[in-house]
This record gives sequence, C-alpha cells and structure tokens, in this order.
Amino acid sequence: MLAMQNAPYIIGSYAVTLCGIAVYTWRILAQARKAARQVRPEDRPWS
Repeated sequence: MLAMQNAPYIIGSYAVTLCGIAVYTWRILAQARKAARQVRPEDRPWS
C-alpha cells in the first residue's frame, strides 16, 4: 500500500514537530520563570 510506504515520513514529521514545540515551550517557560524571579515581591500581581 502506498500509505504504509509513507508512514515513517509522516510519523517522523509529527515527532519532529511535536518535539520542537515541546522544546520551544520548555525554553519559554524557563525564561518566564527567570524573569519572574527578577521582579520585586511587592510588584508581583500573581502572588
């Protein structure tokens, strides 16, 4: 079947895309945590 011949490329593309999104999200959240630590406690509306 033609669809099964292309399955590794499709699955690989999804895996690369999802891993890329996960790494990007992790980096953004790490930067946000770093920036939040630099804000004075009295200026933190979320706490």
